[in-house]
Amino acid sequence: MSTSRTIRVTVRGSFDNLSDAQRSELIAAGDRHADILAVEYTEDGHLTYDLAARPFFCFRFAEQVDAEREIPKVTQRAEAKAAAWMTERGYGFKRITSQTVDMSEIPLGKRGRQRRP
Repeated sequence: MSTSRTIRVTVRGSFDNLSDAQRSELIAAGDRHADILAVEYTEDGHLTYDLAARPFFCFRFAEQVDAEREIPKVTQRAEAKAAAWMTERGYGFKRITSQTVDMSEIPLGKRGRQRRP
């Protein structure tokens, strides 16, 4: 019996060589992407940035896998999706990095371990 694992990948990078028009476009759409309290991990990726404050962006992706050996491929797909999103819109970017977390490896806090009657 195999168990599914939820894998979360956070992909970070910097906008690069944006035109004034691109910068204005991103800032105008920023309200949809600046709320860090509404962060989600999704298969398509959830983008956050605050271009008025700093030139960085962050995508958050989530996927289900059945085996640990699939995790590196999840990371590669997340980085490729983030790069594709930027490229499709003509936004320059640089310094893509990622952090991958297997949620089955995260220890439960005290409240999560409590048994309920």
